[in-house]
Formats: sequence, C-alpha cells, structure tokens
Amino acid sequence: MKIRSMKLREAHKNNGVSSYCTVLWDRTAEHIVTASSSDVSISIHDALLPSIAPRSLRNHKEGVTALALSPNSTCLASGSSDRSAKLYKFPGGEFESNISRFTLPIRALSFNRQGTMLAAGGDDDGIKLINTIDGSIARVLKGHRGSITGIAFDPNSEYLASVDSVGTVIIWELQSGTTIHTLKSIAPNTSSDFSTLTALGWSPDGEMLAVAGLKNDVVMYDRDTAEKLFTLRGDHTQQVCFLVWSLNGKYVATSGLDKQVLIWDVDKKQDIERQKFDDLICCLAWKPHGNALAVIDVMGKYGVWDMVIPSSMKSPTEGLPDINSNKSDGLLLFDEEEREPSTSGSLSDHGEDSLVGSEPPSRKRLRHFKYDEDSDDDMSSLPKVESHKKPSISGKETIKNKNVTSAGPVAVTGPTMQEAFQSGSTPVQPGKRRFLCYNMLGSITTMKHDEYSHIEIDFHDTGSGPRVPAMTDHFGFTMASLNENGSVFANPCKGEKNMSTLMYRPFKSWANNSEWYMRLEEEEVRAVALGSSWVAAVTSLNFLRIFTEGGLQRHVISLDGPVVSATGFGDELAVVTHSSPSLPSNEQMLMFEVFNVSNGTQPIKGRLPLTPGSSLTWFGFSEEGQLSSFDSMGVLRVFTNQYGGRWVPHFSASKLKKKDENYWMVGLNSSKLFCILCKSPDKFPQAAPKPVLTLLDLSIPLASSDLGAENLENEFILSNMHLSQIQRRIQETEALGLDVTSLDDEALNSEAALDRCILRLIASCCNGDKLVRAIELVKLLSMEKSVRGAIKLVTALKLPNLAERFNTILEERLLKQEAKQTLKETTEPKSDVNTNRTFTSPEIFKAPEPVNEIQSGQLSSPFFVKKKKAAEPDKAVKVVEPKSATKSENKGLEKKNMDEVKQVEVKRSTNPFAKSSNNQEKDMDEGKQVEVKRSTNLFAKSFAKSSNNQDKASLLDSVKKMKKNDGASNK
Repeated sequence: MKIRSMKLREAHKNNGVSSYCTVLWDRTAEHIVTASSSDVSISIHDALLPSIAPRSLRNHKEGVTALALSPNSTCLASGSSDRSAKLYKFPGGEFESNISRFTLPIRALSFNRQGTMLAAGGDDDGIKLINTIDGSIARVLKGHRGSITGIAFDPNSEYLASVDSVGTVIIWELQSGTTIHTLKSIAPNTSSDFSTLTALGWSPDGEMLAVAGLKNDVVMYDRDTAEKLFTLRGDHTQQVCFLVWSLNGKYVATSGLDKQVLIWDVDKKQDIERQKFDDLICCLAWKPHGNALAVIDVMGKYGVWDMVIPSSMKSPTEGLPDINSNKSDGLLLFDEEEREPSTSGSLSDHGEDSLVGSEPPSRKRLRHFKYDEDSDDDMSSLPKVESHKKPSISGKETIKNKNVTSAGPVAVTGPTMQEAFQSGSTPVQPGKRRFLCYNMLGSITTMKHDEYSHIEIDFHDTGSGPRVPAMTDHFGFTMASLNENGSVFANPCKGEKNMSTLMYRPFKSWANNSEWYMRLEEEEVRAVALGSSWVAAVTSLNFLRIFTEGGLQRHVISLDGPVVSATGFGDELAVVTHSSPSLPSNEQMLMFEVFNVSNGTQPIKGRLPLTPGSSLTWFGFSEEGQLSSFDSMGVLRVFTNQYGGRWVPHFSASKLKKKDENYWMVGLNSSKLFCILCKSPDKFPQAAPKPVLTLLDLSIPLASSDLGAENLENEFILSNMHLSQIQRRIQETEALGLDVTSLDDEALNSEAALDRCILRLIASCCNGDKLVRAIELVKLLSMEKSVRGAIKLVTALKLPNLAERFNTILEERLLKQEAKQTLKETTEPKSDVNTNRTFTSPEIFKAPEPVNEIQSGQLSSPFFVKKKKAAEPDKAVKVVEPKSATKSENKGLEKKNMDEVKQVEVKRSTNPFAKSSNNQEKDMDEGKQVEVKRSTNLFAKSFAKSSNNQDKASLLDSVKKMKKNDGASNK
C-alpha cells in the first residue's frame, strides 16, 4: 500500500509544545471547528473558503480541551482547563451560558442524540449528565479511578460508554445510572501524557463498541454482553490514540503514535488506505457529505484529506438506512424526548460518535453488520472476556434480522414531533430572569440562584389585581399559569424517585394553609392550565388530571396523544395533542379538544390547522372566550361555529412583519392582537426590563380587491363574526334562564356598526361601478333605516336604477316581515296585539322617487334575529284611516239581528286576517259581544294588518260576500 503525505495549515499556535487538539465538522459541512489545549480561543473555519480568516471565540481563561456540537449543529459546547463548560450558538458563536463548572480540568464532552443532555468528564471524580434545557445536573456517574478521557452516547439512547486514563472502560445504563459492564485495563494507559487521549466509539447502529487496544489495534465489543468480537490489526507500529466510525459504519479511521492515519474496511477487517504525517494526529472527523476526512495534529495544524476511500469502493456516506427519526430541535428548547431505553428497531438517525468530544454530531443511520467469524484468523487467539451479560432487549433480534434498504449518499434528517410547551413562557437563560407565564392579566417570573429560584407575580393593572408576595422556589418550577383566582406551578421529573411536582397557590382564601402540592412519581407534568374553579395538568403518560381549587382530585382522563399545550377559560379547558406523527414535509398533525369541566362534557373536538412547515407557538382564549392559536409563521386563527366549526385566520404577520422583527404572542380581544415585538434573531422577550405590549389590528388575509376596499371587507367579516358570536351567547344565556338585556344591547350596537360598514362598502361599490355587488350588500343590511339610508346614498350619487332596485328590496322586506307577523298572530289567537311594534304606511310605495324619510322602525335581519326589549319606548305609529265605505259596512253589520250576526261570525272566523282581541266571557250579552268583536277586528284590519290597497279590497269583498249570503238565507 502506497503511503501518502499531505500538507496542513496552522489553526492554533502551540508554541512548539505538543497539545491535545480537537476538530469537528458541522452537519452541513460548511464549517470546521478547531480548538487546542494550549489556546484559549475556539476557531470556526469556513470549509468552502479556507483562506478566509476564521471566527474566534475567546471566552475561556485557559486552553480548550474538549468540543462537542449538538446533533443539529445549532449549539457548540466547550470544556477547558479553566474547569468550566460553556455553550455557544452555532454557527454565529454567540456566548450562551456557563453550563457547568468542575473542580479540575475537563477532558471529554458529548451530546446525546436529542441534544438535550451533555455528558462532561475529566480529572474530577465522576461524569456529569447535564440537562441542557435548564443547566441542571441530571445525574453524576461515578466509578472511574483515573481521568475520563473519552465519552460516547449509545445511538439507541440506552447506554453511555466511557474510558479513563488507566485503560478502564465502563458501560452505563442511562435510565438507572448503574454500571452494566466494567472492562479493566483493556485500553492503553495515557495518564502520563494528555496530548493524546484514549479513544472509543459506538458503531452507527449501536451494536458494537470500538476501543483502542493494547496491541496497536482496535478491539470490537458486543453491545449487550461486552464480549470481544474481533480486532482490527494492521500496519500501526505503535498504539492507537484516536478512532472514528464513518457515517455508514463500513469504515473506521484510526490515528496512532506512529504518526499514521489508517482507514479500515470493517467487513474485511483490514486497512485499505494510509496517510503519513510529520506530527502525531490527535483527532479525526469524517465529512458529513462526500468522501473526506478532517485531521488535526498536536501542533495545532489541520487539513482535509480528500478522496479517502478509493473510487472503486463504496463511499463512506453511501448505504445509509432510510429510517425516519425525530431530529433535535436544538438546545435550550425542549426536554429529552426518549427517557426510556429503545426496545425496538425504530432507531434515530442521529447516532452519537462522541470520542473525547472530537467527532461532529452524528448523522449516522442504523445499519447491522454481518460477521463471518470463521474467516477471522485472529479470533482463536483472542482472550475470552468473562461475560457480564445483561438480558438482551427484545428488539435486538428484530434489528439483526431487518433488511435495510440503501439510501443516497446524503443523510436526510426525518421530521420531528413538536415538544410540549406552556404558552407565555420563555426558554431558560442561565443567569437571567425568565417568564414562567405572561398573559393579558399579568406575569410570573423566576430567577435561578445556586440552590433555589426567586419567583415574582405581577399584575398589569396593579389597582385591580391582588398584591402577591414573592416566593422562594426549591422545586425548580419551569412552567406556570395565572388567572384572577391563583397560580399553578410544575417542574420536570427530578431526584432519585424521578418525581414531578404540581403546586397551586390561591390569591385569596379564608383558610391559612390554602396552597397545596401534588407529587407524581415516574410521571412528568408537561402542561398546566387554570379555570374558574379547577386546576389541570397534562402529563407524560398522556393523562389529563383535573383538581379542584382546594386540591381534590376530581378526574383523570386519558388523552389520544402526547400533549403539545393546554389552556383554560372559565369552565372550559382546551388541550392540544398530537394526532399522528409529523408528515414527511415536517407538517405537525395536531388535534384539539375542549372540555367543560363543570358539566363533564366535551363540546368541541377536531383538527388544529397550522401553516405548512410551522409549529404551534401560542394557544389560548381571547378576552371574549374565543379559542385561538398562533403559529411560528405568524398566523393567528380563531375558532368559530360557522360551517360546522372552523378555524378562521384573523391575522397574518407576513403582511406587516419586517425582516428584523418577530411577534411574541400575548393575547387578543375582538379587534386587537396583543404582542411583544422582538428584534431578530430573538424570538422571545427578556423579563428585565419589562417588555412593552404592542397592539395590532386584526386583519384577515384577504385577496387584493378590485375596489381597493380590503380594509372595509376585513371590518365587514370581523363585525359579522362578532355579531354571530353575540347571538350564540344570547342563545346559551337564554337556555340557562338568565337575563340577556345587556347582550341584547350589545347585539343592537353590533348590528348598527355592521350596517355602517356595509353602507361604506356600498358607496365604494357605486364609485367603482360594481352595482351588482352593491345590491348584494344592501340585502345584508339588518335595519330599515339603514336600507333607507342606502336609498338616499344612491339617489345622491344619481343612480336612479339602483335606487329603484333598493326600494324594491325594501318593499319585499316589509311585506315578508308583515306576513310573518300575521302568520304568528293567526297561530297564536290568545296573544295580545303588540302596541310597541312599528308599522309603516303602505303609501310609501306609491312615491315616484326613492323615499328619503327615515323611520325608526327596524327590519328583521335574514341572518341575525334581534330581540326587542319590553322597556323600549313605543315607536311612532303612522295610522291609515279606513275608507268611508268600510265604516258604513261596520255600521250595517252592527244593526243585524242576533241570528244574522252569529252566522256571519262563524263565516268570519275562517278569514286569515281576523283576530280576536281577547277571550270573551261567556255570560256577556251576545249582541254586545259580536259588536265589540266586529269593531275591534275591522280596526285592526284597517291599521295593523293592511300592507297595500289589495289587502283593503280583499277585506271589502269578504264583507260584501257575507252580506249577500245573509240576504239569500233570509229569502
């Protein structure tokens, strides 16, 4: 095999001293990150333009001994001889926080597959498992006797492997934190020189653990039994000091103290390529895309070895299994998704290959190697290791027997399901105050100190809200909810018993000890909500737990999927859950449920729509009680009962949003959206100083109108929906037997506002020559005076044809109204005549020009039925006197003899226009009874039932016909 040589460029000045250096690729292969234990700076190089000066991060006081990138390359972690571990945004390099501190130098860092946990080890006694969400120490693994030099998370999220400077390898179970296997003295002793560290790494499928051996080789150990499987032994003349798996698991790259880098074919168990260097190579990293390997030596020089694998062989990124997995959505955002060990073949795309923090976040795929043990000549000479066999997981055989199809050379990250969140809360920022809750009522903030947190509750209106003293939090609450009655808090699972705590704190109570706590073992609270007299918590077991304000456990309900968010308003509790895994296009599949806690019912349930490619960022109720949602694309949706219950977009930030602004949702009412403007790249506000609320008008994303009247159309739709909501509330209030007077007033005002908007739209249509649209609009007017106003408007605009059509619409509306009233009075003979009703003279239809006189009478809307209050003053009534012929007929009828009158009365009872004023008493004189009846009926017919001349003629014909019949019977 031909030995190659390549030139390296200086990344760090080690002043001629051999130092341990680290090199990483990011997942896009656009950046290379380097560090040296002799340099306080971290360098971020442009991989495409290496001649450009790198970006330097200088936050450590001493040399940087370890680096690690989160799986999605959004966060960089560094460890140093100054005993601190720090976090940075990547690729920008902005400093985030000091995630942890040690008493001795740090030697190794590694992220788990989700990016939610960082393992850190070094000269201290123990490996810290740090929760990157809040910086808390989840667990400390103790058992090594020397400095920890290498850490690697199992890609299946079940084990953690570590190696120390005396050559001991320990495999830990992550769930329990216990030691599964301890392999003593199987790796080289490096305690005398930390310029090289002992390396180890899991295969991409997690089935094998590779460890540098004692015979200038690499030894493979079984995942569950820790038994030795085979070795990679070749042309290394000195011990191996670093190793790294290729993305597809087919190759392993090793560097040795002999200053060589060898490439191994794992299936053939032989080296296929070799590169000789001037100095010892202490770290290697495979390029995520393509056929290249980044290297760095102990003098701080780095380079890229292109075409590592011969073109006749399979590429190191070819043959990745096509398995979708949940990608990490970045650091400081979500808690760890998988706390249980994986027991199935459905493993993540993101395996960890963290060798002393030097391997970039894994983009490996699941792959199982088939070994031909008979063909390995060295197997018989390998010493047998005593098996500390752990019962194998049930899914392992499934993995081994699974046929994996080949994918393309580029590793594609699968879609992820959105994690649970609390509306109005902000992410953890170590050293800074953050919001646990921020809503239209007030805010809850917390500031973390060494062993406790300081919580404060503030109300926006200090005059109306109660004064709540500050609270010392020893539980580490990470979520909260606030309403007028009290506040509820919860924290993630902590402690040896893995318990989550729920606490409710009322603001007013007659009892001294009114706050209460609930502890949930092996069950984590993911979302909380408050209502008028209840407290709710949704947990990791998909349980919805409902408590009373006093702490009584009322209900435990199983939800259909993992929770995303929850909110409460009055008696209503709304919960959002996942209905199914995300689509390949990364669209979230969410559903919502609304529960009435007091009644124990579920009035609403359905799908929650989101903008494609977005996630839910806020979920709550408006001040009027309308369920609303806001997604990451800036679209606000409100749930309405229209069309069987639909979500209507009420706001879209794309039409208002500037490039350097983000909207952080707080709440809304019927016309305004309340938010906090955040300057990019910030997506949430800081708790100090207090943020300023911004009010934005609700604006439905309408198409561009040919009239340019989008604002009026927007107002029309919103007013229409608001009036519809009021009508629904009136119906619900009436069903409960409560007073609706105030709602009637509100409905009347809303109708008037809607009519004013329609009149402006009509004017716009007339000016734009859209007369058909104007006719459609006038039909939507709900008040008679509004229609008359429209007639005056088009008359002033000199549109006589349109005025005539408007007048016809008014006539038809009045006729339909009176026909309905007549039918109602006919079917209800016992009801009295409504003297408060406004009647309009039929003579208004005889005017040749459109009528300009505005009456106070109102038309019944075809969409909204307005209730008339009993206390409303009587309207002006225009009475049309009956003609003289009618009066004479009345007198003639009164002079009939009693028999004739009774006969006529029977015939008159079939007349649909006749109506009795009241129930007659039986002992009244029959003549007087008929006389009163006749006079009352004829008067009502003349002024209350008449709508035009045709009605009057019909009445006279009826009377004449009755007289003729009476005369014929006498003859």
